[in-house]
Amino acid sequence: MIITKTPYRISFFGGGSDYPVWYKKNGGKVLSTTINKHIYITCRFLPDFFSHNYRIVWSKIENVKQIKNIKHPAVKGLLRYLKIKRGLEIHYDGDLPAKSGMGSSSSFSVGLLKAIYHLQNKNINQFDLAKKTILFEQEYMKETVGSQDQIASSIGGFNKIDFNKNGKFKIKKIPNKNLNKLNDNLLLLYSGIQRNAHNIANTYVNKLNSNYEKNILKLMNYVDIGEELIKKNFFDDFGKLMDQAWQEKKSLGSKITNKKIDELYKFAMNNGAIGGKLLGAGGGGFLLVYVPKKKQKKLISKLRKVINIPFKFTHEGSEVIFKQERL
Repeated sequence: MIITKTPYRISFFGGGSDYPVWYKKNGGKVLSTTINKHIYITCRFLPDFFSHNYRIVWSKIENVKQIKNIKHPAVKGLLRYLKIKRGLEIHYDGDLPAKSGMGSSSSFSVGLLKAIYHLQNKNINQFDLAKKTILFEQEYMKETVGSQDQIASSIGGFNKIDFNKNGKFKIKKIPNKNLNKLNDNLLLLYSGIQRNAHNIANTYVNKLNSNYEKNILKLMNYVDIGEELIKKNFFDDFGKLMDQAWQEKKSLGSKITNKKIDELYKFAMNNGAIGGKLLGAGGGGFLLVYVPKKKQKKLISKLRKVINIPFKFTHEGSEVIFKQERL
């Protein structure tokens, strides 16, 4: 039995430039971090005496004979992608809801891929784990997804990720002993809206090189500005930059935001926030807002049906936290 622990991520700047349709022509860059909220995957070979060959426990419980009958699309796809022949039991648990802009689908794929590799006594390093997950989601599953989530959840940490036109990527760790001060000024607010990121992305990704080229170039520029602000400990300016980036991101498509999100963002800005952004492709999920710590109590006290999720930046990527050899 194997249990993997894979982090969710927060992306600050550069989102959109990590789609291959963009960076294979122009290059791309993002600034992101992993946080102490995780997806846990438990995986074991299923003993032969069961009447089913595959048991998948998620929001549903599936007991099926053949892979083709599995309803969970990522599990079905990954078992086929890895050419799994033996029966498996897979349990999924997450600290945060799915379809919420935290990179959960890629974190799931990273965690499951790592679990199956280790279950087969095969080692895979962090970089290869990220690359293989990117290939799985983009090439095998044909999903409209970027490439930053797989890298962040595989490798972990606060990073600047550069995407080259040849499809390769480079990771630069952001060294700053004062990052905890930035962390202290951020609130993670759950809007309660779940959405399919692929559907949202499909509304604008294929237009990145034509309609939205100037917007994406601006979003990429914010990555370098944000990195410099962190180096100088200008964290309030970093928060204001988040607002600029969010205004730019909203121009990419009408489905990136909605009335509820706009109202929540405006409410936060009127009660102490100086910047923020909706995480992920848009449409719902988590809103990240920059609120100086001394003003957070006021905002939190006024929030009614919005959940505030405390979190911390982390350094670790996907890892095996339990391994028991088959008897």
